[in-house]
Amino acid sequence: MAYKGMDLTGKCVLVTGGNSGIGLGMAEALAEAGAAVCIWGTKAEKNRKALDAIARHGGKAHALVCDVSQESQVEAAFAETLKLLGRVDACFANAGVSSGRGAAFHEMDTAEWRRVLGVNLDGAFFTFRAAVRHMVSRPGGGSLVGTASLAALSGPAKNQHYAATKGGLISMMRGLAVEYARHGIRANAVLPGWIESDMTARAFAWDKFRDAVMPRIPMRRWGKPQDFGGLAVYLASDASAYHTGDQMLIDGGYWVF
Repeated sequence: MAYKGMDLTGKCVLVTGGNSGIGLGMAEALAEAGAAVCIWGTKAEKNRKALDAIARHGGKAHALVCDVSQESQVEAAFAETLKLLGRVDACFANAGVSSGRGAAFHEMDTAEWRRVLGVNLDGAFFTFRAAVRHMVSRPGGGSLVGTASLAALSGPAKNQHYAATKGGLISMMRGLAVEYARHGIRANAVLPGWIESDMTARAFAWDKFRDAVMPRIPMRRWGKPQDFGGLAVYLASDASAYHTGDQMLIDGGYWVF
């Protein structure tokens, strides 16, 4: 018999950036575990394809177009999510963008800096603010999960803006964990290492990068979006009811090697 603590039947979950990569891996696992799922993404066609994959698991699933860097869009999308699902028990702020052309820090323009911060950090703030506002207004609390990155711990050259957003997100999650524990709300960060996705496709296509990084991964493979499914289910479930303020590194052993 399966462990009932991770049964998500009756749970309603929001996943931003849920139409591809890690977000889709999470959303599919959440749906398979019994949750009703709503994903947000900026491209309607990608949303539709992702929704087809999620709906195969038989639960209620919805997709909304939302650019999380835009406050008004987040507010409208969260209100629509509540109409569709009735409530949000777990909120995964996973939407993010990578760096652009990889300019040296002293040559980085302000627009590029603000573009990355706008999605990765402002977007998480807008999303979690709406979720917390909802969760404190009703009994039962909830779970907040932010997708950070190994880059928050390492020193990525030409990628300081991305690293800054992920380090800031980890700090945000810790503050949320402390402030809202009394409301039964827990907050945790997930830190992916090198994961196969649209975001990393350009780097993985570069021979020099692959030859330098792969030998440093003890598991000798790139991570896959599906590697985050079990963790997503755990964090959305009652099994994690006493787990908050943490940062969970999923990198195949890269950081400790």
